[in-house]
Amino acid sequence: MLFSLTNPQIALLMMGLFLFMVLLGFPIAFTLLAMGVAFGYFAYFDWTKMDSIFDNRIFDLVVQNTYSVMDNHVLTAVPLFLFMGYLVERAGIVAKLFYAIRLASHKLPASMAVAALVTCTLFSTATGIIGAVVTLMGLLAWPAMVKAGYDKKFASGIICAGGCLGILIPPSIMLIVYAVIAQLSPLRLFAAAMLPGLLLAGLYIIYAITLAIMKPEIAPKPKAEEIPPRAVIIREVLVSFLPLFGLIILVLGTILGGFATPAEAAGVGAFGSLVMAYFYKTLTWKSFKESVFLTAKTSAMIMWLFIGSWTFASVFSYLGGHEVFEHFFNGLQLETWQFLLITQIIIFLLGWPLEWTEILIIFVPIFLPLLAQFGVDPYMFAMLIALNLQTSFLTPPMAMSAYYLKGVQSKNVELMDIFKGIMPFLGIVILAMVIMYNFPGLALWLPVALFGPA
Repeated sequence: MLFSLTNPQIALLMMGLFLFMVLLGFPIAFTLLAMGVAFGYFAYFDWTKMDSIFDNRIFDLVVQNTYSVMDNHVLTAVPLFLFMGYLVERAGIVAKLFYAIRLASHKLPASMAVAALVTCTLFSTATGIIGAVVTLMGLLAWPAMVKAGYDKKFASGIICAGGCLGILIPPSIMLIVYAVIAQLSPLRLFAAAMLPGLLLAGLYIIYAITLAIMKPEIAPKPKAEEIPPRAVIIREVLVSFLPLFGLIILVLGTILGGFATPAEAAGVGAFGSLVMAYFYKTLTWKSFKESVFLTAKTSAMIMWLFIGSWTFASVFSYLGGHEVFEHFFNGLQLETWQFLLITQIIIFLLGWPLEWTEILIIFVPIFLPLLAQFGVDPYMFAMLIALNLQTSFLTPPMAMSAYYLKGVQSKNVELMDIFKGIMPFLGIVILAMVIMYNFPGLALWLPVALFGPA
Protein backbone atom coordinates (compact mmCIF):
# COMPACT_ATOMS: atom_id res chain seq x y z
CA MET A 1 0.00 0.00 0.00
CA LEU A 2 2.84 2.38 0.88
CA PHE A 3 4.36 2.02 -2.60
CA SER A 4 1.03 3.00 -4.21
CA LEU A 5 1.02 6.42 -2.51
CA THR A 6 2.50 9.53 -4.06
CA ASN A 7 5.42 11.25 -2.31
CA PRO A 8 3.28 14.13 -0.94
CA GLN A 9 0.78 11.60 0.43
CA ILE A 10 3.62 9.73 2.12
CA ALA A 11 4.80 13.06 3.62
CA LEU A 12 1.34 13.67 5.10
CA LEU A 13 1.29 10.11 6.43
CA MET A 14 4.68 10.80 7.99
CA MET A 15 3.33 13.92 9.72
CA GLY A 16 0.18 12.19 10.92
CA LEU A 17 2.09 9.21 12.28
CA PHE A 18 4.50 11.54 14.10
CA LEU A 19 1.61 13.35 15.83
CA PHE A 20 0.04 10.02 16.78
CA MET A 21 3.30 8.77 18.30
CA VAL A 22 3.81 12.00 20.27
CA LEU A 23 0.28 11.85 21.67
CA LEU A 24 1.01 8.29 22.81
CA GLY A 25 3.85 9.72 24.88
CA PHE A 26 6.95 8.73 22.91
CA PRO A 27 10.00 11.03 23.39
CA ILE A 28 9.79 13.82 20.84
CA ALA A 29 13.45 14.08 19.83
CA PHE A 30 13.94 10.39 19.18
CA THR A 31 10.52 10.03 17.57
CA LEU A 32 11.51 12.76 15.10
CA LEU A 33 14.81 11.04 14.40
CA ALA A 34 13.24 7.59 14.05
CA MET A 35 10.50 8.85 11.72
CA GLY A 36 13.05 10.78 9.67
CA VAL A 37 15.32 7.75 9.29
CA ALA A 38 12.46 5.33 8.54
CA PHE A 39 10.72 7.45 5.92
CA GLY A 40 14.04 8.82 4.66
CA TYR A 41 15.29 5.30 4.03
CA PHE A 42 12.21 4.76 1.86
CA ALA A 43 12.51 8.16 0.15
CA TYR A 44 16.20 7.74 -0.75
CA PHE A 45 16.00 4.01 -1.45
CA ASP A 46 17.71 2.96 -4.69
CA TRP A 47 18.42 -0.77 -4.91
CA THR A 48 20.48 -0.33 -8.11
CA LYS A 49 23.18 1.57 -6.17
CA MET A 50 23.14 -0.39 -2.91
CA ASP A 51 26.10 -2.45 -1.76
CA SER A 52 24.57 -3.09 1.69
CA ILE A 53 21.45 -2.23 3.70
CA PHE A 54 23.33 0.72 5.19
CA ASP A 55 24.14 2.17 1.79
CA ASN A 56 21.46 4.89 1.92
CA ARG A 57 21.70 8.70 1.85
CA ILE A 58 19.60 9.04 5.01
CA PHE A 59 22.53 7.98 7.20
CA ASP A 60 24.75 10.60 5.60
CA LEU A 61 22.01 13.17 6.28
CA VAL A 62 21.85 12.27 9.99
CA VAL A 63 25.63 12.59 10.33
CA GLN A 64 25.61 15.91 8.48
CA ASN A 65 22.80 17.29 10.66
CA THR A 66 24.58 16.19 13.82
CA TYR A 67 27.74 18.00 12.75
CA SER A 68 25.73 21.11 11.77
CA VAL A 69 24.17 21.28 15.24
CA MET A 70 27.56 20.88 16.93
CA ASP A 71 29.09 23.53 14.66
CA ASN A 72 26.30 26.12 15.05
CA HIS A 73 27.72 29.10 16.98
CA VAL A 74 24.26 30.49 17.83
CA LEU A 75 23.35 27.31 19.72
CA THR A 76 26.47 27.75 21.86
CA ALA A 77 24.46 30.30 23.84
CA VAL A 78 21.91 27.68 24.92
CA PRO A 79 23.95 25.80 27.57
CA LEU A 80 25.46 29.04 28.88
CA PHE A 81 22.06 30.72 29.37
CA LEU A 82 20.72 27.50 30.89
CA PHE A 83 23.62 27.38 33.35
CA MET A 84 23.06 31.00 34.30
CA GLY A 85 19.37 30.36 34.94
CA TYR A 86 19.84 27.17 36.93
CA LEU A 87 22.53 28.75 39.08
CA VAL A 88 20.40 31.84 39.81
CA GLU A 89 17.52 29.53 40.71
CA ARG A 90 19.51 27.30 43.05
CA ALA A 91 21.49 30.09 44.69
CA GLY A 92 18.40 31.53 46.40
CA ILE A 93 18.67 34.84 44.55
CA VAL A 94 15.05 34.75 43.36
CA ALA A 95 13.74 34.27 46.90
CA LYS A 96 15.55 37.41 48.02
CA LEU A 97 14.26 39.30 44.97
CA PHE A 98 10.63 38.30 45.56
CA TYR A 99 10.81 39.33 49.21
CA ALA A 100 12.29 42.73 48.34
CA ILE A 101 9.74 43.51 45.59
CA ARG A 102 6.93 42.27 47.83
CA LEU A 103 7.92 44.83 50.47
CA ALA A 104 8.43 47.65 47.95
CA SER A 105 4.98 47.15 46.37
CA HIS A 106 2.99 46.66 49.58
CA LYS A 107 0.78 49.72 48.98
CA LEU A 108 -0.51 48.44 45.63
CA PRO A 109 -3.68 46.33 45.35
CA ALA A 110 -2.73 42.65 44.93
CA SER A 111 0.79 43.63 45.94
CA MET A 112 2.02 40.06 46.31
CA ALA A 113 0.65 39.14 42.89
CA VAL A 114 2.38 42.19 41.40
CA ALA A 115 5.60 41.21 43.18
CA ALA A 116 5.31 37.67 41.81
CA LEU A 117 4.78 38.94 38.26
CA VAL A 118 7.68 41.41 38.47
CA THR A 119 9.90 38.67 39.90
CA CYS A 120 8.88 36.30 37.10
CA THR A 121 9.65 39.01 34.54
CA LEU A 122 13.10 39.67 35.96
CA PHE A 123 13.82 35.97 36.49
CA SER A 124 12.81 35.34 32.87
CA THR A 125 15.70 37.53 31.74
CA ALA A 126 18.03 35.14 33.57
CA THR A 127 16.49 31.93 32.29
CA GLY A 128 14.15 30.84 29.53
CA ILE A 129 13.32 27.60 31.35
CA ILE A 130 9.55 27.69 31.92
CA GLY A 131 9.48 24.69 34.21
CA ALA A 132 12.16 26.17 36.46
CA VAL A 133 10.37 29.53 36.84
CA VAL A 134 6.91 28.05 37.50
CA THR A 135 8.28 25.43 39.88
CA LEU A 136 10.38 27.88 41.87
CA MET A 137 7.63 30.51 42.09
CA GLY A 138 5.15 27.75 42.91
CA LEU A 139 7.26 26.87 45.93
CA LEU A 140 8.07 30.46 46.83
CA ALA A 141 5.26 32.86 45.94
CA TRP A 142 2.18 30.63 45.74
CA PRO A 143 2.26 29.51 49.41
CA ALA A 144 2.95 33.09 50.52
CA MET A 145 -0.07 34.39 48.59
CA VAL A 146 -2.40 31.66 49.85
CA LYS A 147 -1.18 32.17 53.42
CA ALA A 148 -1.98 35.88 53.04
CA GLY A 149 -5.57 35.01 52.08
CA TYR A 150 -5.32 35.15 48.28
CA ASP A 151 -7.80 33.14 46.24
CA LYS A 152 -6.13 29.90 45.13
CA LYS A 153 -7.37 30.17 41.53
CA PHE A 154 -6.12 33.76 41.25
CA ALA A 155 -2.74 32.87 42.77
CA SER A 156 -2.41 29.86 40.46
CA GLY A 157 -3.12 31.96 37.38
CA ILE A 158 -0.51 34.52 38.43
CA ILE A 159 2.22 31.89 38.90
CA CYS A 160 1.46 29.95 35.71
CA ALA A 161 1.13 33.02 33.47
CA GLY A 162 4.10 34.85 34.97
CA GLY A 163 6.27 31.75 34.75
CA CYS A 164 5.65 31.49 31.01
CA LEU A 165 7.08 34.94 30.27
CA GLY A 166 10.51 33.35 29.91
CA ILE A 167 9.49 31.96 26.53
CA LEU A 168 9.16 35.52 25.20
CA ILE A 169 11.41 37.85 27.20
CA PRO A 170 15.09 37.79 26.12
CA PRO A 171 17.38 35.99 26.45
CA SER A 172 14.76 33.37 25.66
CA ILE A 173 15.88 29.87 24.68
CA MET A 174 12.88 29.76 22.37
CA LEU A 175 14.09 32.83 20.48
CA ILE A 176 17.53 31.27 20.02
CA VAL A 177 15.91 28.12 18.64
CA TYR A 178 13.66 30.22 16.40
CA ALA A 179 16.65 32.18 15.09
CA VAL A 180 18.33 28.96 13.98
CA ILE A 181 15.17 27.53 12.42
CA ALA A 182 14.17 30.70 10.55
CA GLN A 183 17.73 31.85 9.76
CA LEU A 184 17.12 35.20 11.47
CA SER A 185 19.45 37.35 13.54
CA PRO A 186 19.15 36.43 17.24
CA LEU A 187 20.14 40.01 18.11
CA ARG A 188 17.20 41.42 16.16
CA LEU A 189 14.87 38.79 17.62
CA PHE A 190 15.92 39.74 21.15
CA ALA A 191 15.35 43.41 20.37
CA ALA A 192 11.98 42.68 18.74
CA ALA A 193 10.83 40.73 21.81
CA MET A 194 11.62 43.39 24.43
CA LEU A 195 8.54 45.60 24.07
CA PRO A 196 6.04 42.75 23.43
CA GLY A 197 7.41 40.97 26.50
CA LEU A 198 7.06 44.05 28.67
CA LEU A 199 3.61 44.68 27.17
CA LEU A 200 2.39 41.23 28.16
CA ALA A 201 3.88 41.48 31.65
CA GLY A 202 2.30 44.93 32.02
CA LEU A 203 -1.12 43.64 30.95
CA TYR A 204 -0.86 40.86 33.52
CA ILE A 205 -0.05 43.39 36.26
CA ILE A 206 -2.89 45.71 35.20
CA TYR A 207 -5.32 42.78 35.28
CA ALA A 208 -4.16 41.71 38.75
CA ILE A 209 -4.48 45.23 40.18
CA THR A 210 -7.85 45.87 38.51
CA LEU A 211 -9.31 42.57 39.73
CA ALA A 212 -8.06 43.24 43.27
CA ILE A 213 -9.75 46.66 43.22
CA MET A 214 -13.02 45.15 42.00
CA LYS A 215 -12.84 42.11 44.29
CA PRO A 216 -10.65 42.97 47.31
CA GLU A 217 -11.43 39.64 48.96
CA ILE A 218 -9.37 37.67 46.42
CA ALA A 219 -6.18 39.59 47.26
CA PRO A 220 -6.20 41.05 50.80
CA LYS A 221 -3.83 43.86 51.64
CA PRO A 222 -0.89 43.01 53.92
CA LYS A 223 -1.28 43.82 57.60
CA ALA A 224 0.52 46.90 58.86
CA GLU A 225 2.61 44.91 61.34
CA GLU A 226 3.97 42.78 58.47
CA ILE A 227 5.60 45.80 56.81
CA PRO A 228 9.05 46.73 58.15
CA PRO A 229 10.35 50.33 58.34
CA ARG A 230 11.11 52.14 55.09
CA ALA A 231 14.85 51.97 55.71
CA VAL A 232 14.67 48.16 55.87
CA ILE A 233 12.64 48.05 52.64
CA ILE A 234 15.16 50.26 50.81
CA ARG A 235 18.05 48.12 52.04
CA GLU A 236 16.35 44.90 50.91
CA VAL A 237 15.65 46.37 47.48
CA LEU A 238 19.21 47.58 47.05
CA VAL A 239 20.77 44.32 48.21
CA SER A 240 18.43 41.99 46.30
CA PHE A 241 17.31 43.93 43.23
CA LEU A 242 20.35 45.89 42.07
CA PRO A 243 22.81 42.97 41.63
CA LEU A 244 20.34 40.95 39.53
CA PHE A 245 19.31 44.03 37.60
CA GLY A 246 22.98 44.78 36.96
CA LEU A 247 23.48 41.24 35.64
CA ILE A 248 20.48 41.68 33.33
CA ILE A 249 21.83 44.97 31.98
CA LEU A 250 25.25 43.41 31.53
CA VAL A 251 23.86 40.50 29.50
CA LEU A 252 21.06 42.14 27.52
CA GLY A 253 22.87 45.47 27.24
CA THR A 254 25.89 43.93 25.55
CA ILE A 255 23.62 41.94 23.20
CA LEU A 256 21.27 44.77 22.22
CA GLY A 257 24.14 47.24 22.09
CA GLY A 258 25.88 45.05 19.55
CA PHE A 259 28.95 44.64 21.75
CA ALA A 260 28.66 40.86 22.08
CA THR A 261 27.04 37.89 20.42
CA PRO A 262 24.41 35.94 22.42
CA ALA A 263 27.00 33.24 23.12
CA GLU A 264 29.55 35.77 24.42
CA ALA A 265 26.91 37.56 26.53
CA ALA A 266 25.72 34.20 27.87
CA GLY A 267 29.27 33.45 28.96
CA VAL A 268 29.42 36.77 30.80
CA GLY A 269 26.04 36.04 32.37
CA ALA A 270 27.11 32.59 33.53
CA PHE A 271 30.22 34.04 35.16
CA GLY A 272 28.17 36.88 36.65
CA SER A 273 25.71 34.44 38.21
CA LEU A 274 28.63 32.64 39.86
CA VAL A 275 29.87 35.94 41.28
CA MET A 276 26.37 36.80 42.55
CA ALA A 277 25.95 33.43 44.22
CA TYR A 278 29.34 33.88 45.90
CA PHE A 279 28.40 37.43 46.94
CA TYR A 280 25.18 36.20 48.59
CA LYS A 281 27.10 33.31 50.19
CA THR A 282 24.63 30.84 48.67
CA LEU A 283 27.04 29.09 46.30
CA THR A 284 27.49 25.50 47.44
CA TRP A 285 29.18 22.58 45.76
CA LYS A 286 25.82 20.77 45.67
CA SER A 287 24.00 23.64 43.91
CA PHE A 288 26.89 24.03 41.47
CA LYS A 289 26.84 20.30 40.59
CA GLU A 290 23.05 20.35 40.15
CA SER A 291 23.29 23.37 37.86
CA VAL A 292 25.94 21.70 35.70
CA PHE A 293 24.00 18.43 35.52
CA LEU A 294 20.69 20.10 34.60
CA THR A 295 22.44 22.27 32.02
CA ALA A 296 23.97 19.23 30.34
CA LYS A 297 20.67 17.32 30.48
CA THR A 298 18.55 20.12 29.00
CA SER A 299 21.19 21.08 26.40
CA ALA A 300 21.41 17.48 25.21
CA MET A 301 17.64 17.33 24.84
CA ILE A 302 17.58 20.53 22.78
CA MET A 303 20.44 19.40 20.54
CA TRP A 304 18.82 16.03 19.87
CA LEU A 305 15.61 17.89 19.08
CA PHE A 306 17.48 19.81 16.41
CA ILE A 307 19.12 16.72 14.94
CA GLY A 308 15.81 14.88 14.84
CA SER A 309 13.79 17.84 13.56
CA TRP A 310 16.25 18.73 10.79
CA THR A 311 16.31 15.11 9.64
CA PHE A 312 12.52 14.91 9.78
CA ALA A 313 12.07 18.26 8.01
CA SER A 314 14.59 17.37 5.28
CA VAL A 315 12.78 14.13 4.45
CA PHE A 316 9.36 15.78 4.75
CA SER A 317 10.43 18.50 2.31
CA TYR A 318 12.09 16.00 -0.06
CA LEU A 319 8.80 14.09 -0.25
CA GLY A 320 6.95 17.31 -1.13
CA GLY A 321 5.24 17.90 2.22
CA HIS A 322 5.92 21.63 2.31
CA GLU A 323 4.60 22.01 -1.24
CA VAL A 324 1.26 20.54 -0.14
CA PHE A 325 0.80 23.29 2.44
CA GLU A 326 2.07 25.96 0.05
CA HIS A 327 -0.44 24.92 -2.62
CA PHE A 328 -3.18 24.80 0.01
CA PHE A 329 -2.61 28.38 1.16
CA ASN A 330 -2.16 29.62 -2.40
CA GLY A 331 -5.46 28.03 -3.39
CA LEU A 332 -7.31 29.90 -0.67
CA GLN A 333 -6.30 33.30 -2.17
CA LEU A 334 -5.98 34.90 1.24
CA GLU A 335 -5.35 38.49 2.25
CA THR A 336 -2.35 39.08 4.54
CA TRP A 337 -4.48 39.43 7.67
CA GLN A 338 -6.38 36.26 6.81
CA PHE A 339 -3.12 34.34 6.39
CA LEU A 340 -1.88 35.58 9.76
CA LEU A 341 -5.20 34.76 11.42
CA ILE A 342 -5.26 31.21 10.07
CA THR A 343 -1.63 30.50 10.98
CA GLN A 344 -2.09 31.83 14.51
CA ILE A 345 -5.29 29.81 14.99
CA ILE A 346 -3.42 26.70 13.86
CA ILE A 347 -0.57 27.43 16.31
CA PHE A 348 -3.11 28.10 19.08
CA LEU A 349 -4.95 24.83 18.45
CA LEU A 350 -1.68 22.92 18.31
CA GLY A 351 -0.96 24.26 21.79
CA TRP A 352 -3.72 22.05 23.20
CA PRO A 353 -1.99 18.70 22.64
CA LEU A 354 1.62 19.82 21.96
CA GLU A 355 4.40 21.79 23.65
CA TRP A 356 6.26 24.73 22.12
CA THR A 357 9.20 22.61 20.98
CA GLU A 358 7.10 20.41 18.70
CA ILE A 359 5.15 23.40 17.37
CA LEU A 360 8.23 25.48 16.70
CA ILE A 361 10.45 22.82 15.19
CA ILE A 362 7.88 20.96 13.09
CA PHE A 363 5.08 23.33 12.12
CA VAL A 364 6.53 26.85 12.01
CA PRO A 365 8.95 25.97 9.13
CA ILE A 366 5.89 25.10 7.05
CA PHE A 367 4.73 28.73 7.20
CA LEU A 368 8.11 30.45 6.83
CA PRO A 369 8.40 30.15 3.01
CA LEU A 370 4.98 31.81 2.67
CA LEU A 371 5.88 35.03 4.52
CA ALA A 372 7.42 36.81 1.52
CA GLN A 373 4.47 35.86 -0.65
CA PHE A 374 2.01 37.47 1.79
CA GLY A 375 4.27 40.43 2.56
CA VAL A 376 4.72 39.57 6.24
CA ASP A 377 7.80 40.83 8.05
CA PRO A 378 9.63 37.75 9.43
CA TYR A 379 10.39 39.44 12.76
CA MET A 380 6.78 40.51 13.19
CA PHE A 381 5.68 36.95 12.47
CA ALA A 382 8.24 35.65 14.96
CA MET A 383 6.82 37.86 17.70
CA LEU A 384 3.25 36.75 16.98
CA ILE A 385 4.46 33.16 17.23
CA ALA A 386 6.35 33.92 20.45
CA LEU A 387 3.25 35.44 22.03
CA ASN A 388 1.07 32.64 20.75
CA LEU A 389 3.39 29.97 22.12
CA GLN A 390 2.55 31.24 25.61
CA THR A 391 -0.76 29.51 25.06
CA SER A 392 0.91 26.11 24.62
CA PHE A 393 1.75 26.31 28.35
CA LEU A 394 -1.62 27.78 29.37
CA THR A 395 -4.15 25.82 27.31
CA PRO A 396 -5.74 22.68 28.80
CA PRO A 397 -5.52 19.73 28.58
CA MET A 398 -1.70 19.94 28.26
CA ALA A 399 -1.07 23.36 29.93
CA MET A 400 2.33 22.27 31.20
CA SER A 401 2.64 25.27 33.52
CA ALA A 402 -0.44 23.98 35.39
CA TYR A 403 1.17 20.58 35.81
CA TYR A 404 4.42 22.15 37.01
CA LEU A 405 2.48 24.03 39.71
CA LYS A 406 0.37 20.99 40.56
CA GLY A 407 3.56 18.97 40.91
CA VAL A 408 4.89 21.18 43.72
CA GLN A 409 1.50 21.91 45.37
CA SER A 410 -0.23 18.59 44.75
CA LYS A 411 -2.05 18.47 48.11
CA ASN A 412 -2.98 22.14 48.25
CA VAL A 413 -4.77 22.90 44.99
CA GLU A 414 -6.89 21.01 42.47
CA LEU A 415 -5.88 20.91 38.82
CA MET A 416 -9.26 22.26 37.73
CA ASP A 417 -8.79 25.29 40.00
CA ILE A 418 -5.44 25.96 38.34
CA PHE A 419 -7.07 25.69 34.90
CA LYS A 420 -9.80 28.15 35.96
CA GLY A 421 -7.19 30.59 37.22
CA ILE A 422 -5.26 30.38 33.95
CA MET A 423 -8.19 31.19 31.64
CA PRO A 424 -8.22 35.02 32.07
CA PHE A 425 -4.49 35.15 31.31
CA LEU A 426 -5.07 33.14 28.17
CA GLY A 427 -7.41 35.91 27.04
CA ILE A 428 -4.77 38.52 27.89
CA VAL A 429 -2.25 36.76 25.63
CA ILE A 430 -4.73 36.94 22.74
CA LEU A 431 -5.34 40.64 23.53
CA ALA A 432 -1.58 41.28 23.40
CA MET A 433 -1.42 39.64 19.97
CA VAL A 434 -4.25 41.85 18.71
CA ILE A 435 -2.50 44.97 20.07
CA MET A 436 0.81 44.02 18.45
CA TYR A 437 -0.84 43.28 15.10
CA ASN A 438 -2.44 46.74 15.10
CA PHE A 439 0.74 48.42 16.35
CA PRO A 440 3.58 46.50 14.65
CA GLY A 441 6.09 49.09 15.80
CA LEU A 442 6.04 47.32 19.18
CA ALA A 443 8.02 44.54 17.52
CA LEU A 444 9.76 46.34 14.67
CA TRP A 445 10.85 49.71 16.07
CA LEU A 446 13.60 48.65 18.48
CA PRO A 447 15.51 46.32 16.07
CA VAL A 448 15.62 49.09 13.45
CA ALA A 449 16.59 51.71 16.04
CA LEU A 450 19.46 49.57 17.34
CA PHE A 451 20.70 47.84 14.21
CA GLY A 452 19.22 49.72 11.27
CA PRO A 453 16.97 48.28 8.53
CA ALA A 454 17.16 44.51 8.06
